[in-house]
Amino acid sequence: MAENKRRFKVVIGGKSYIIIGDATDAHMQTVAKLVNNQLGQIKDVAADLSDEQAAVLLAINTVSGQLKLQAQIDALRDQLNNRSKND
Repeated sequence: MAENKRRFKVVIGGKSYIIIGDATDAHMQTVAKLVNNQLGQIKDVAADLSDEQAAVLLAINTVSGQLKLQAQIDALRDQLNNRSKND
């Protein structure tokens, strides 16, 4: 494991987790805050879901959003490449 990896303790959904990564403390705090907010929103809409079910829905929503953003990035790259070819 690279020496720039750090350990972060975060609380998500009331449970403590140790996450290993190379991000900053501020980044990981923001990630944990967003995850907690999104879990809370899911539980507000569907209070009968278990923590595991809510986490799976959050993962699906997150991956879906990531795919949409990647498609936007790809489209913008294509536009830039087309402009470069036309100049």
